[in-house]
Amino acid sequence: MKEKIGWIGLGTMGIPMVQRLLDHGYPVTVYNRTKGKEAAFTETGIPIALSPSELMTQTEVVIINMSTVSAGVSKEMAKLCLEQGNEYMDAPVSGSVKQAETGTLVVMAGGEEDVFEQVKPVLDLLSKLAIRVGGHGSGNSAKLAANTLLGIMSQGLAEVILFAQDNYIKPEDMMNIINNSAMGNTYMKIKGEAILQNNYRPAFALKHIAKDLRLAKQSGLNSPLGKTVYKTFQDAEGKFGEQDIIAVIKKIDEG
Repeated sequence: MKEKIGWIGLGTMGIPMVQRLLDHGYPVTVYNRTKGKEAAFTETGIPIALSPSELMTQTEVVIINMSTVSAGVSKEMAKLCLEQGNEYMDAPVSGSVKQAETGTLVVMAGGEEDVFEQVKPVLDLLSKLAIRVGGHGSGNSAKLAANTLLGIMSQGLAEVILFAQDNYIKPEDMMNIINNSAMGNTYMKIKGEAILQNNYRPAFALKHIAKDLRLAKQSGLNSPLGKTVYKTFQDAEGKFGEQDIIAVIKKIDEG
């Protein structure tokens, strides 16, 4: 018998993740603060809870923290849950909407090992890799580390394209070199194509990486590259925050 899942939060990622659980036979009850977002499931007869507390009384596993937040938040939540006789696990994900739809996210989990093993079948359904990296808050710390690298890679790509262009090398030629070298990877290819197409529609908005880097800084990020990329994205957020992360190239180009 599959566990009754309660899902809180029906954003861009939440809806396809819930749909994967439903498609694989899990009974799911959902709750969202903004009621309009529940419409995707209302017509299909999926139970809609009127409040988080109502949802919790109807389900066995509640999924609420797969976001990028600080480790401190998760440690406090774990303490509160334990006081109520419940177990808690932070499980942020790496990936975007396409990966949510296809169940190919990467899940970084923090919490007790036995709890992780209990919920792993659910996490496996949502991901191509679900890994426990330590105790409460560790998943959040791992995600902040991963997103710091994301910021570094984005700024690095932007700087290289601009440097090459200043030396009369066409951006498409530079990207062809990168994509066919040992430096090439899926992220570079996707973001390089976005630059070439002048497409800055937000797959991952710049304001979100700016927020994640603030959290990383609060968590102790103090390395040379970390400090540099932190400042760049904070400076870029005001003007380019609603655009894609790779719009950082515009801020760098401004000087």
